[in-house]
Amino acid sequence: MAWFAGYPREKIEWYPTIDPEKCVECGMCMNCGQKVYKWTEDGPVVNQPYKCTVGCTTCATLCRGNAISFPDKKALRQLYQKERIWTKVKKELTEEGRLKVED
Repeated sequence: MAWFAGYPREKIEWYPTIDPEKCVECGMCMNCGQKVYKWTEDGPVVNQPYKCTVGCTTCATLCRGNAISFPDKKALRQLYQKERIWTKVKKELTEEGRLKVED
């Protein structure tokens, strides 16, 4: 997938955490298209963290209790720079013809 350009997803520390003190069990997080969360007797838990789309924060944006947080984006951007992921992604997208200007 071009998002990572061969870099292992499991090495990218990007996934949500839930503060149970703030969680109002509104259920908004269960709308996650990647099915990162699981509903339990105690409310939501992060069940499949590495299914989270890197860079996405929709669940945190919509969380009624502001209980969901993500790592600092600066660390993510530093990883992409250090591992030259941006360069590799652009190369993959170019090779796939996805950066071609259409007439």
